[in-house]
Amino acid sequence: MKLRSWFVIGIIILGVMATSACIAPSNNIGITIDTNGTNVTVKSTTFLSNPPSQMMSEMEQQALTDIESSNSTVESVKSDMQSVAKKYNYTVNVTINSQFGTDQLPMPAQVSGTSMVPTLQDGQSIIVLKTKDFKVNDIVVAVHPDYGLIVKRVGQISGNQVYLISDNKNIETTTVKLSNGAVETITKTPYKGWLPKSNVIGVVKEY
Repeated sequence: MKLRSWFVIGIIILGVMATSACIAPSNNIGITIDTNGTNVTVKSTTFLSNPPSQMMSEMEQQALTDIESSNSTVESVKSDMQSVAKKYNYTVNVTINSQFGTDQLPMPAQVSGTSMVPTLQDGQSIIVLKTKDFKVNDIVVAVHPDYGLIVKRVGQISGNQVYLISDNKNIETTTVKLSNGAVETITKTPYKGWLPKSNVIGVVKEY
């Protein structure tokens, strides 16, 4: 009887050890980045994980920086999260959740100028979905070699090129007084021109 009792106790101990091993904290965790393009929250999704608060805070700051950058992609955001986690001896599986879906990356921007009036106003805040999936009549943000970031409407798509146009069709004329007393007239015409499709960052979804 005594031998049997020890046998039962041994099984119980092994069971407890096995259970403990199953719930032991892991340095490989899942995290989600919840964002609407302006606010960012990073949280762990792994059961019973308790990652360092400093790591999570650093990830949140990095995620916010990435989302505000015109150069970031879903892949680069996830890579940056891995880089932060590595400093704390963690690996992470990252999912991005936004109002546009899973692993759909939003970007905040602000309109500068009147070229998209009346649709968009000077100084207006917009949210862009980073994507190469756009069509004629979409409003997009693109990189122009001379002007930097521009927001325009897609007029045509031909092969690897996209024709962007302004909504504002008015020709604006202003006069500038020069230092020598002369007056110069500056005429601003609506923008229209071709760019590579790869220059398009994404589609304006919220404005």
